[in-house]
Amino acid sequence: MQATQKPRNDDFLDVETFASAGQQDRYVAAMHRIATERRPGNPVRVYVSAAPKTVNDSNWERWLKSITEDLPDGVELLHYRSAFEESRYDWDTLAGRLDGLVVIGRPKRLGSRVHVLGPVARLELRSLVAQKPVLLFTHNLGLVPVIDCMSQVMPPADAPRLKLIAPKRWNRDSRTLHAALDALRPTGLDRQEPEPRRSTQAHLEAPFAVGAS
Repeated sequence: MQATQKPRNDDFLDVETFASAGQQDRYVAAMHRIATERRPGNPVRVYVSAAPKTVNDSNWERWLKSITEDLPDGVELLHYRSAFEESRYDWDTLAGRLDGLVVIGRPKRLGSRVHVLGPVARLELRSLVAQKPVLLFTHNLGLVPVIDCMSQVMPPADAPRLKLIAPKRWNRDSRTLHAALDALRPTGLDRQEPEPRRSTQAHLEAPFAVGAS
């Protein structure tokens, strides 16, 4: 699969991914290293980053259920309420214990591929995107690796937000998604054999490359 396909009808969103072939190769290789280095029995923790309005939405539990179903069995989901309910917000300490991140942005409209992250979510994403699997939750596509998205920093300058755009022809057979899910698959959970597999942005240009941030 090529990183970018020639847009049809001059639609720049009409691609399978916004990552180049080289970026995809580096990402898949990095995910493979994470998967092979995981020690049996170690928990896999994924943080769901969402704005307070999203967490308080009546659909919150349904969205968490959908994310859980899309991730490998045995993954432990954390979010603001479960991680910081009894302590102050300390992202740096928590981030060191996480194996991945799922971000939930504000969609431009129902079913839109355009999602806007607030300032806090943007910083959480930046801290992990070059080290761990980071996925965008979308209502129509499910989980999309951020590496496949286009990103755009938005004002205000003192608390910038981040716009993530999922490509129109992205699909769940994406090799980047399979690699990310494999990197989040727990090992050694009382089973003899591994489970079968489920079937313009500066900080994303060279994920997992030397010196990436």
